[in-house]
Amino acid sequence: MLVMGRVVAPFGVRGWLRIQTLTARPENLRNYPIWWLRRGDNWREVPLAATKLQNDKLIAQFAGITDRGAAAAWSACEIALPRELLPQIRKDEFYWADLIGLEVIDAERRKVGQVVQILQTGANDVLVVEGANGQTLIPFIANVIQRVDLAAAVIEVDWREDFA
Repeated sequence: MLVMGRVVAPFGVRGWLRIQTLTARPENLRNYPIWWLRRGDNWREVPLAATKLQNDKLIAQFAGITDRGAAAAWSACEIALPRELLPQIRKDEFYWADLIGLEVIDAERRKVGQVVQILQTGANDVLVVEGANGQTLIPFIANVIQRVDLAAAVIEVDWREDFA
C-alpha cells in the first residue's frame, strides 16, 4: 500500500469529507473507485460514492455515508492504494513512500540523516531529514537533489546544514 492522502475532516452535513492529497494533482486520486483507509494498523477497503474538486481541493463521499456524524468517524485516516494499481513512473519521478527511510548524504559524502517525512509546501516538496544534529529541511528541487539511488537507499544532495 502506498499512502496517497489523508481524510482531513467532514465537509458539510451530507457525509462529504475534505481530503488532503499527496499526489501531483488532487484530481489524480479521483481515478480510483476504491480507496483503502487505515486507522492504526488496520486497513479497510472503502468504495467511493462521489468525488468533486472545490477550489482545487478534493472532496469525497464514501458509499453509505450520508451524514456529518458518520463522515467524522473517518477523520484522520490515511488513504492508500495498492502499488500495482498505480501507473509506472518515469526514471526521474518517485513515490514518496519510496523516499521515506533513505539515507541522505551531502556533496562531501557526509551523512546528513534519514528521510522521515516529506512536506508539500506549494512551491516544492521538502524532505524532513533526521540526523545526529537534529532535523534538517531540504527542498526536493533539481539543483539540490543530485541523485536518488533507490537500490542503494541513498539520496545525494548539494546542501549544507547551515543553509537552513
